[in-house]
Amino acid sequence: MPTQSKWESLPTEAINPASLAIDKAPVSEIVEMALNEDRKVIAAVQKEKERIAHGVEIITHALRKGGRIIFIGAGTSGRLGVVEASEMPPTFGTPPNTVQAIMAGGQEAVFRAKEGVEDNYEEGARSISRLRLTQRDVVIGVSASGMTPFVRGGLTRARKAGAKIIFITCWPGSELQNFVDLQIAPAVGPEIIAGSTRLKAGTATKMVLNMLTTISMIKLGKTYGNLMVDVQTGSEKLKDRARRIVVTLTGLSYDEAGELLKRAKWNVKAAIVMQQTKVTLTQALRRLKKADDSVRDAIGEDAEARLRSLLKTP
Repeated sequence: MPTQSKWESLPTEAINPASLAIDKAPVSEIVEMALNEDRKVIAAVQKEKERIAHGVEIITHALRKGGRIIFIGAGTSGRLGVVEASEMPPTFGTPPNTVQAIMAGGQEAVFRAKEGVEDNYEEGARSISRLRLTQRDVVIGVSASGMTPFVRGGLTRARKAGAKIIFITCWPGSELQNFVDLQIAPAVGPEIIAGSTRLKAGTATKMVLNMLTTISMIKLGKTYGNLMVDVQTGSEKLKDRARRIVVTLTGLSYDEAGELLKRAKWNVKAAIVMQQTKVTLTQALRRLKKADDSVRDAIGEDAEARLRSLLKTP
């Protein structure tokens, strides 16, 4: 049957043969159906692991050169980018402008869907233009279907500015793969509700974004072992985490760790260096700067042995 739809052939719009009778199936069967489909996500992302690793290399290189990471998307894809950008400062201590997100429809669209804004190619281009990109920046376009005009407009403008471009989609056949520096495309197949890409496609996208940002931060020295030593202590929970990290890595008591952190102005990395090398805050900060912000290099000690010994303690 002839069709004029440009979306019909997309895998993200396809009808899933496993869920044809979903509307009359018992709840327990629908749960099992969803789980069976979600198991396919891991395999799809696994096939993209080399491209994900390449993406991490692109991002870490950009950040070391003073560049920024910009996510751009619409709908679920846009919201996932917002989540990544918003969580970088508290978790890894990055300045707010280092990792940013552009959402079609602006901030209001994060909380309430604004249909139609994703079709605005020109606004996508304008949104990127406002950031005054340079060749040091990386723009990460996120579009499950690979078709979103808002995202395409943004990526086209980013290319003109000379920025690196990573494109994350669940349509491996997107022609944008020939336009961007790197395409990461987990092929998750059709959703149990045809076209509802907040399901498997959203899960796969979230996994990819998590790896790109988290692994990049690890390689930039934002962790010591697997502890988030650049955590920002803006709440009591995070202050408690900071104390526990210092306790774990130095052997100080909980109260002693709190006092040390106060002297370090709640800079966890500096506190660890102060305690382990017996230096002042100023000297600790100087050591960290010389070590490219790596606690391991600043104190000449690896965290793994201590962490393993603690895990073996009854």
